[in-house]
Amino acid sequence: MQQLEKSSQSYSLTDWRQGYESQYQELDYVIDDIEGEIPSDLSGTLYRNGPGLLDVHGTPLQHPFDGDGMICSFSFNNGSCFFRNRFVKTKEYLEEQKAGKMLYRGVFGSQKPGGWLANLFDIRVKNIANTNVIYWGDKLLALWEAAHPYRLNPDNLETIGLDNLDGILQKGDVFSAHPRIDRHSQFNHGKPSLVNFGIKQEGVSSTINLYEFDELGKIIQQYSHKTPGFCFIHDFVITPNYCIFFQNPTSYNPLPFVFGFKGAGECLDFDNSKPTKIILIPRHAPHEKVITLETEAGFIFHHSNAFEINNQEIVVDSVCYAQLSQIDPDNSYKEVDFNKLAPGQLWRFKLNLATKKVTKELINQRCVEFPYIHPDNVGRDYRYIFIGATDHPTNNAPLQALLKLDLVTKEEQLYSFAPKGFVGEPVFIPKENGVSEDDGWVLNLIYDSRHHRSDLVIFDGKDISQPVATLHLKQHIPYGLHGSYH
Repeated sequence: MQQLEKSSQSYSLTDWRQGYESQYQELDYVIDDIEGEIPSDLSGTLYRNGPGLLDVHGTPLQHPFDGDGMICSFSFNNGSCFFRNRFVKTKEYLEEQKAGKMLYRGVFGSQKPGGWLANLFDIRVKNIANTNVIYWGDKLLALWEAAHPYRLNPDNLETIGLDNLDGILQKGDVFSAHPRIDRHSQFNHGKPSLVNFGIKQEGVSSTINLYEFDELGKIIQQYSHKTPGFCFIHDFVITPNYCIFFQNPTSYNPLPFVFGFKGAGECLDFDNSKPTKIILIPRHAPHEKVITLETEAGFIFHHSNAFEINNQEIVVDSVCYAQLSQIDPDNSYKEVDFNKLAPGQLWRFKLNLATKKVTKELINQRCVEFPYIHPDNVGRDYRYIFIGATDHPTNNAPLQALLKLDLVTKEEQLYSFAPKGFVGEPVFIPKENGVSEDDGWVLNLIYDSRHHRSDLVIFDGKDISQPVATLHLKQHIPYGLHGSYH
């Protein structure tokens, strides 16, 4: 049986590891190596963010999430595409570049050379600005959930500096890397609003701070909720009436971090004997009738969407793991055994606000991550999900395929880049005169281990059986996290 699983493996660890090599070059050029044709109606810019450096002057990082953020932009105009990549020039990045060595520990486990003595009592947090990038209110912002965003020049990606969102963020406030955009917000006269959160730990409780901005970047409303316990919440969902958070059953002991033995992320503990709390915070003032429900333990990084069926039932679709994979300080993340990790799978939660009961069902057995939907359906009933997926229908493995799921008919389409290609988060861009929910373009940045370079692949959202165009870059882009289109 072991031999059968090994022979059916769709990837090699050697190929996968190459995607975690640092990319030191900052380049800009017209992409001229193209298979197929770029759709002429694609007019705008795709922005991507992710760790560009997997080492700091030769000191390897213990975890890729500790890598300095690198923004990539793909600007489309009249069937051509211009590529540019730049590091976010954070204060800490510039200090380490000047010093020529690692000066800061990483949150997820990367330690300064010299053992625990070199890390003792150094609890400074390095803003790596590496998780998402959005254009909102005439600002291009690189986001990382434990700090202020960094503002960039959208024309050339040069760093402008830390941004407090016109004074809304005070010292010590944080701004999540997972904002949600309500395209028809009742709090902005039916126009788009951006909703985001930041979490502040205060002893044995946590405060969830919420922000809603209009399309000009001006604050519409700001409110907060305190919940008992530690909050490790990476993402959330919205509906027209609620902001919804899944508080995973985790605890945090800071002492090993303070004394230099572990990174902060290594001090997290997941307790599957405790339930996950689901916190529904009303978007309507005075935001006081908060509803807290409970469900079986599990860990969630990313949600797909949420919507209200009626005044008493809400549906939330999420990528769930049976448990949080603990960071192992003794082994490199590049030595991972995917067969020993809990797979992420799409689950549907139904929240009954009258009975306070939560039911859940598995949507699809395939291991998946990074869901993306039509932007007009955020917070509303929807039909299609585009998501990164494994090549194998059930085994845990690196993401190597694009999966389109029809939540109504349960049909699925899969395009696999195995054995040499590895995928990230797809981005769905609606066609200007689109009729159906899947009428748009799906853009996916692929790492091609055969040529050690990355490709931007464009699909027609209605049929992903074959790419419309494949744009070959001149270099590889390390595996990224999130992005957006403007």
